[in-house]
Amino acid sequence: MEYKVKVVNAVSDVPQATWDALARGEGPFLRYDFLNALEQSGCCNEASGWIPQHLVIEKAAVADQSHANDRLPISDQSLITEQALANYQASSNEEVFSASDESTVIAIIPGYLKTHSYGEYVFDHSWANAYHQHGIPYYPKWVSAIPFTPVTGSRILTREEAPFSGALLALISQAVQSMGEETISSCHWLFTNARTQKLLGTHSDLLTRYAVQFQWHNYEYTSFDSFLNALTSRKRRDMKKTQRKLVEQGIHYRHLCGNEITDEVLDFFLQCYQATYLKRSGHTGYLNEAFFHQLRDTMANNMLIVTAFKHDCPMASALFFYDDSGLYGRYWGALEEVSGLHFACCYFEGIAFAIEKKLPLFNPGTQGEHKILRGFEPIYCQSQHQLFSAPFHDAVASFLQQESAHIVAYFNQAQDVLPFNNDITPTLKTTNTTNPLLAVNNHNEKTI
Repeated sequence: MEYKVKVVNAVSDVPQATWDALARGEGPFLRYDFLNALEQSGCCNEASGWIPQHLVIEKAAVADQSHANDRLPISDQSLITEQALANYQASSNEEVFSASDESTVIAIIPGYLKTHSYGEYVFDHSWANAYHQHGIPYYPKWVSAIPFTPVTGSRILTREEAPFSGALLALISQAVQSMGEETISSCHWLFTNARTQKLLGTHSDLLTRYAVQFQWHNYEYTSFDSFLNALTSRKRRDMKKTQRKLVEQGIHYRHLCGNEITDEVLDFFLQCYQATYLKRSGHTGYLNEAFFHQLRDTMANNMLIVTAFKHDCPMASALFFYDDSGLYGRYWGALEEVSGLHFACCYFEGIAFAIEKKLPLFNPGTQGEHKILRGFEPIYCQSQHQLFSAPFHDAVASFLQQESAHIVAYFNQAQDVLPFNNDITPTLKTTNTTNPLLAVNNHNEKTI
């Protein structure tokens, strides 16, 4: 088959039906509406350092192959270079066909040119510094990721039957290196799920990096109390004590979804979100009002806002997203600091909602060892990296060998202090998690 790789500068350059058909079942953050809102609101553009450069992969076939190479699509839109195509023909056993008007999209890869490393949550500032010290620019780089959203998921949206080979991945790599007027230093696939890892596994040049997040799993709990009963008696008492103290102060919560998320509700959330960001970071957040309002207009049925009240006065708010794949806690803010309120509003209320809706998991966001004692288990996350300078690529490979061992040790330490009682501990997903370093996927791991 002939593969044609195009770069599109906006989600809206792809028909929504095409995008969402390939993203079906992949969670709320890969939906057309979510990514389009980031672009339409100006959260992802040249000024923000998140420049949309999505890859669209098409395949086409015609019966007549006699002059196939005469009609191959080498154009401004296609990023398949003649050399890349020659490499593909030499390395592939598949037949190469000429272009056809019946080309179909087989895959979409959400991607961005980055002029910094903020909002990714896979921290490579030391790599950038190493480039800088040698007088070589690290930016721009290209990442396949969901901006400001460290949630594991697909990075190659494709149909189950779509063929992916090392040759096609080589073409994608060529496409990335051909972007823009400046040299692209590197290619990064962030927070990839198992399916994307499998598709990328045919690309021998990719390095794997591990990280740890904390995630709550629903073990068929019937109520929040049934979840508490799965904890040790001490942790159960601690959580009930936190809840009781908040109730004694007159604090209660409202869960609002869909049409219940009125302008008033959303504007109060924005007030809390921006005030908290301003206090902690000196700015009002990566995401603006236009983004949240557009999401409310297009994805309200996938949004949950938990508003905390002190008596009848709202004082804090948290925004979550959800679908059948799970609940995802993203943004939070409070106008008044109250001990235990963050945990209650962002974690306890999220757990209660996930149990009520029978959702399989609750991902509350990145980092935070404080989540462990509240029933969130450590999980491994992966990202894949290719630096186009061989010496730097090899240096990063050595660094990742050392880092990976520390990540595994950190995971094991977190596992050791989980607050579950002996009845449920043997069934925990964490208990059955395999050390990722035992699976040799690329040369980054072979010497560990």
